[in-house]
Amino acid sequence: MESGGRPSGPAPSGGPQRRGSDGERTRAWRERMEAALAATTVRTRATARRIGQMPPPPGPFRPGFWRSPIRGPWLTSVFGLVLLIGIPLLFVTGLLSYASYNPGLSPLNDKTPDKGVLGFYLFSWPTHPYWLYRLLQGVHVTLGVVLVPVLLAKLWSVIPKLFEWLPVRSVAHGLERLSLLMLVGGVIFEFVTGILNIQLYYVFPGSFYRLHFYGAWVFIAAFVVHVGLKLARMTRALRSRSLSAELRTDLAHTLPEPPDPDGLVAAAPTPPTMSRRGAVGMVGAGSLLLLAVTAGQSIGGRLRGTALLAPHNRDPGRSPNGFQINKTAAAVGVTPALVGPDWRLEVHGRGAPLVFTREQLLAMPQHAAALPIACVEGWSTDDQHWSGLRLADLAAMTGMSGAGSVLVESIQPPGPFTRVVLRGNQIHDLRALLALRVNGAHLSLDHGYPARIIVPANPGVNNTKWVHRLTFRA
Repeated sequence: MESGGRPSGPAPSGGPQRRGSDGERTRAWRERMEAALAATTVRTRATARRIGQMPPPPGPFRPGFWRSPIRGPWLTSVFGLVLLIGIPLLFVTGLLSYASYNPGLSPLNDKTPDKGVLGFYLFSWPTHPYWLYRLLQGVHVTLGVVLVPVLLAKLWSVIPKLFEWLPVRSVAHGLERLSLLMLVGGVIFEFVTGILNIQLYYVFPGSFYRLHFYGAWVFIAAFVVHVGLKLARMTRALRSRSLSAELRTDLAHTLPEPPDPDGLVAAAPTPPTMSRRGAVGMVGAGSLLLLAVTAGQSIGGRLRGTALLAPHNRDPGRSPNGFQINKTAAAVGVTPALVGPDWRLEVHGRGAPLVFTREQLLAMPQHAAALPIACVEGWSTDDQHWSGLRLADLAAMTGMSGAGSVLVESIQPPGPFTRVVLRGNQIHDLRALLALRVNGAHLSLDHGYPARIIVPANPGVNNTKWVHRLTFRA
């Protein structure tokens, strides 16, 4: 029989039954996967329990290995508080030092061209105040050296955590351990590369600027995570004991701290051989000593003689050219023949290039500026009295009075920083010179004879020496 024109009886085989069977297969597959995952989780947890029940390996993984009676949350937190203040300042001054090279201006200035979003903060570097770079880099380098004893003491105070057993107990614990690995590795890498650079000991597998820049970002990311995880615990530890009381506690009355969940307090402490007062005093004295033998290279004057660790501590003499340099002319391959009578300065802009001898440059109106030289290694000079031609006047000679940048090229054989680009604000500062003389005398060969750049607040390496070509651009 038919009803409504539709045949009666079972529905023909086709789409609905096929979809139903597909759905059943999907459900069955999902159930099998869930069962396999559950079984894997059970086996993983069982394996972790069996490993956790195993005795720790001999040596530093065993709790009884670390027996200092003064190690504990309070002492760790004291050192941590100093680093919590010092490291952000170190990071910020380092970023500002990087910005001073104007890496966004030209590939010639940019030593980290693949930085991407890590260059979000870059801005046009100012020329006021003229001592800005000297201050920033002096603080950055001096603070980095002064924090070394604090860093070593902090690592000593938490070393049981580095040998914790089990190394990873859960996903959350694994992430914490990974941040700790990045933190410790990052801070050691940054301090070691920074100190090697200060000492002009270039053993890096690549550019110091690139290594130090990316290392700083890895380290600061781990530092932020670590602070977020430990700040509350550090605050509680600092409040648990009075600093003034601890500084009055002598060796005879030094007792271990109460047991802590982090396992910093020794399970079986030995009798103390140093009080916490002694430990804090020793670290503080070490930092003050490093300050005394480092800061003079940035402060200058009579204190320069106290900078015993500075690679530029040698006496440069008392002549008008008697102030510090980074590299001699001979060290970079600039010979007297390259800057002899045949030397010419080329100035490019609109129209045909202008070519000058040094005598012609000296015959033009001269201008003066008192400016220091400050370098990335942390050393700087006192203000030196420079004279020469204003960069703005040279730009105007080429029809580029509103120049937005200038390419400066040295006669020095090709190498890092033999060419640099300066911004428009640097060109038009009236203290920005193509210097020909310093302190009333002709430039010496080591100081850039026959002509060099001097710009306020500019890193020393961008104050190019042995200049032979200027190209002004819109």
